[in-house]
Amino acid sequence: MATASAPPAPLPPLEGSARLWGTIALSAATFMNVLDTSIANVSLPAISGDLGVSSTQGTWVITSFAVANAIAVPLTGWLTQRFGQVRLFMASVLLFIISSWLCGLAPNMTTLIAFRALQGFVAGPMIPLSQTLLLSSYPKAKAGLAMAMWSMTTLVAPVMGPLLGGWITDNISWPWIFYINIPVGLLAAGITWGIYRKRESTTRKVPIDAIGLALLVLWVGSLQLMLDKGKELDWFHSPEIVAMAVVAVVGFAFFLVWELTDKHPVVDLSLFKRRNFWSGALATAVAYGLFFGNVVILPLWLQQYMGYTATQAGMIMAPVGLLAIVFSPIVGLTVAKIDPRRYATFSFLVFALVLWMRSNFNTQADFWTIMIPTVIQGVAMAFFFIPLVTITLSGLAPDRIAAASGLSNFARITAGAMGTSIATTVWESRAALHHAQLVESVNQGNAAASSAMAGLAGSGFSTEQVLGQLNRIVDQQSFMLAANDVFYASAVLFLLLIPFVWLAKPTRAAGASDAAAGAH
Repeated sequence: MATASAPPAPLPPLEGSARLWGTIALSAATFMNVLDTSIANVSLPAISGDLGVSSTQGTWVITSFAVANAIAVPLTGWLTQRFGQVRLFMASVLLFIISSWLCGLAPNMTTLIAFRALQGFVAGPMIPLSQTLLLSSYPKAKAGLAMAMWSMTTLVAPVMGPLLGGWITDNISWPWIFYINIPVGLLAAGITWGIYRKRESTTRKVPIDAIGLALLVLWVGSLQLMLDKGKELDWFHSPEIVAMAVVAVVGFAFFLVWELTDKHPVVDLSLFKRRNFWSGALATAVAYGLFFGNVVILPLWLQQYMGYTATQAGMIMAPVGLLAIVFSPIVGLTVAKIDPRRYATFSFLVFALVLWMRSNFNTQADFWTIMIPTVIQGVAMAFFFIPLVTITLSGLAPDRIAAASGLSNFARITAGAMGTSIATTVWESRAALHHAQLVESVNQGNAAASSAMAGLAGSGFSTEQVLGQLNRIVDQQSFMLAANDVFYASAVLFLLLIPFVWLAKPTRAAGASDAAAGAH
């Protein structure tokens, strides 16, 4: 291993077919990674049913991956210095393939959650490094274009996930949502090694902040466990939940103190002194949490209460990528000229519009009514990542960009996991409330209820069957109303986030290419 004394000269950009194949291989690895954050969404009912657990416990398949991934992301900087960019990227891809294979073989939910956590952890360095390697392959002037191409991969994958996941679940079996990573990963690893093995970064031995890392795992893990188990254990009426909440708060306090005083912190918290960093990172994290929570609820509602198959639910989710693919390159090429705060504001307004449209759904909504807001959401996604990354990383010295990227990504991924837990919890508790209210109005004095009961009885249903049928209808309505509540509240929160974007100072035009050059 080489040790660095003077900083090495930057590597020249790749040319011709090497750059093309390098871009394809790095994008394929990123695609596979991001795909795995959403591919399980529409397969949750099938996985839960097959492994004999409730769909609430099934959401652990998503959150275990996200939490482990969030913990691994801030370690990327330290691991890169220790082992080199190319070696670390290759190790990340190969371990991801192995853990995907293990997920497919999982015999029960406990094992599946453990392997999903492993998969999330080894995937941590893959996205930051794929971007770092991609940007080293392009000349500085084309950083915006490279960024736009990379972000297209990260936008298409969450869309393809539900579609592919739904089709595989309906036509083959759910373990194949994990097995498909194996050929993609091997191909990406082979091409990457062929092109990038001579472009290894210099390495040096740097101490690891073991206590900081342990505290990070402790508080993030406790917080997520608390959010995931809260529904089952009746929240703060349970001593277990209270204990987890205490561990999360105390762990977080110790973590803050330790990281601010350690010489080599695992997370560089001094970045929060910068107004653009904290306003950009906060807006990104909360918006991503809202977006991800709603992305999980929609297919669950469609499959459990609207009679959609996994494939049909995937088809409703898929068009979100269409307009995102059209607009992303435009955003990437113009973000240096137009104030990114305007782009981010536009994105949040479109997200609010989409969620407001969804909050007006009813149980008679047809396929196209449900799909139209999904198509419009693609516009919001195109104007979301690149401008916010530009704001968050603007004005930072190049040597701090990797740490800033790692920290903002950590906040975003953690918020995504929390968004999933909070959205499903609110959805179920609001459904219970609506159910109780609707049941009150089902009595002999209610003309609509009486005629429905008479009609069912006339069709030869027994009293138990009539009541069972009515209960199903009430269930469907209460979960529909609860979904409307979640969508409406999310729309309002998106509007409230807009002022945070404007707390940031205007970014210099140069800042955009620097930010693009370090955005993870």
